[in-house]
Amino acid sequence: MSKSTLLISSLFSISLFGQVEDSIKIKNIETVVLEGKKKIFERKVDRFIYNVQNAMVSEGSSGVEVLENTPLLKIDEDKGLLSIVGKSGVSVMVNDRMLNLSGAELINYLKSLRSENIAKIEVITTPPAKYEAQGNSGIINIVLKKNQNLGWNGYLNSYYKQSTYDGFGGSGGVNYQNEKLKTSVKFRGYDDEKKSIENFNFIGVNSDLGRDERRDMNDGLGMNVNLDYSLSEKATVGFIYDLSKNHSNMDIDSKSRYFSGTQNILNTNTDSKHRSTANSQLLNLFYDQKLGEHKLSFGANYYGNLPETNVNFITTDLANQSNQIVRNLSYVDYKIYSGQGDLSLNFKNIKVETGLKYSQFSNSSDIQYFNFINNDYEMNSERSNVFQYDEKNYAAYLSAIKDFGEKWSAKFGLRYEYTQTDGFSKTTQSKSENNYGQLFPTAYISYEANENNQFSLNYSKRINRPYFRALNPFRWYSNPYNYFAGNPILQPSFNHNIEFNYIFKSKFSANIYYQRSIDNFDQISFLDGINMISTYENYFNENTFGLNLNYSNTFFKFWETNLSTSLTYSDSQILKFDALPQNGQSFYYSTNNTFQLNKQKTFFLLMNYWQNLPSKSGNNFSESNANFSAGIKVSLIEKALQINLSVNDIFRQSGYKGTVYFADNIQTFNNYWDARKFTFSATYNFGNQKVKNNNRSIDFDEKNRAN
Repeated sequence: MSKSTLLISSLFSISLFGQVEDSIKIKNIETVVLEGKKKIFERKVDRFIYNVQNAMVSEGSSGVEVLENTPLLKIDEDKGLLSIVGKSGVSVMVNDRMLNLSGAELINYLKSLRSENIAKIEVITTPPAKYEAQGNSGIINIVLKKNQNLGWNGYLNSYYKQSTYDGFGGSGGVNYQNEKLKTSVKFRGYDDEKKSIENFNFIGVNSDLGRDERRDMNDGLGMNVNLDYSLSEKATVGFIYDLSKNHSNMDIDSKSRYFSGTQNILNTNTDSKHRSTANSQLLNLFYDQKLGEHKLSFGANYYGNLPETNVNFITTDLANQSNQIVRNLSYVDYKIYSGQGDLSLNFKNIKVETGLKYSQFSNSSDIQYFNFINNDYEMNSERSNVFQYDEKNYAAYLSAIKDFGEKWSAKFGLRYEYTQTDGFSKTTQSKSENNYGQLFPTAYISYEANENNQFSLNYSKRINRPYFRALNPFRWYSNPYNYFAGNPILQPSFNHNIEFNYIFKSKFSANIYYQRSIDNFDQISFLDGINMISTYENYFNENTFGLNLNYSNTFFKFWETNLSTSLTYSDSQILKFDALPQNGQSFYYSTNNTFQLNKQKTFFLLMNYWQNLPSKSGNNFSESNANFSAGIKVSLIEKALQINLSVNDIFRQSGYKGTVYFADNIQTFNNYWDARKFTFSATYNFGNQKVKNNNRSIDFDEKNRAN
């Protein structure tokens, strides 16, 4: 069956049941009340808010498109990255509960969300003590619309895109709700391909000049089942089950030239075939009990993933045409368990939140390296490894919220987390252990001078723990001379965040911040002769000063615009490896524009642009990059059918060029990941469209580190 046939058929595929969000509204004393009947942007003491439901294009967009139009956010669909401008390591929540997806899984889930069901996007730059301390940049919270009408509804969505290669995907779901039961079933699927070109030059006493031309082929299917049942007016029980199967395949043509001084000593060409399958399951159980004005909640979570990777490559010495044929097999077993309890106490003059959480991680990996010798594959034990990693986390938190008169409000919290890690390499018989406990305080103070001017000051401490792949010492070979190996003694980094916020009416906001990061880790590469080794190391501290400005307005009733700028200055202190700090500034700006082209509000033109000017951070220098995109949205059949046409990265400006500096070498990059593409999508909504989509999610953000 052709892709075009599959695209058409996916528009009429049957999917059952989506999710009812279970967002419990509380009195947020830090809320800033802004004038304006239909505010598009707001600022609270700890978050920036984009009111999607008040925007012109509140219908006919995917979750990815909504996030692309949210100030302070950057989303790279091709690389599966979502970040807050000037920061990294963001987590994603739906209705104040953590969404447990990352990379391609996250992007495809966001595509399945519809703007019709999204009320607002909250960008939380300093998360309260209630949330995990993991991650240095904050949390994005997607708040879905509330509606108490009973009945059922559904949607069918499909898209087709064309870049160097074509791709397609779709999703569908049906939601049902009565007085006691809220249930949903969703299906999603995709089959995408893209071309990636990566150039890497390591220049020093020994040098390696490389170029990869890669064809990425990703496909997957997923199903999500959700059920909430009201045992009584005060008690609710339910579960979420998510099942997915994905393939991540790559064909890579890699060229390398090796030098000793100025003498060219080796030229190679490597033809690689990567074939990877991942089968994952996620199960969440939850119970909520109202106790008068108070609330008690319990949750239990399980996540399991079994990725298997088969890499076959042939490396040819271009001087004599001799070949090295290698097979690299990987079998990994991730398991994560967690349980938590949360208590919210609403007293007359103060609100108190407290809770406990336990998490357990298990990661077993078996990496096998084979050389093809005498017409047979023989295992190379020196390049193979069996590794076991276990981690336990214990957490407790307490926070309080209080108003002081009509103008002042404050929120204070304290979270304690204790971590035990144990890594063991069966192959080398080496063991690594790490036990540590830390307090994570948070504080927020807000002042409302008058209805037009509001101020707030906040502080938080966070931790950035390494993900599993960065800890595993096994070697991933891209050719017989180049490999990546994790670092089992890698330590977490810590950071302190201070922010001052100001907002004028609902049109202008300013955010000034300072972040102190300690023991930062990043990927780092070394060249030993002709052997290129990449790993992760803790090697620098950093001070970052930043200013974010945002202005939004509607002109002539048909032009909705948002302007954002971000200016940062970084001062890095290098701890080892003779890295050369690149202290300096960076500047980012964006403009998102929506034009309403008819009075019926069914025809829109979108034009968006962002640019990063040259920037410095750590021992890195990045050149300027940008992206200009445009599209149209049309609503038909009384807005039940939405048609979207768009072109992304029209001028092909969003690649990455940069340089990493060391005392004895420099490393340069020039990469482009096929971001210029044409996309056509169609969404059809049916049934009772007043039914809310059930997208409840559970606080289980530990899964984000299982990469």
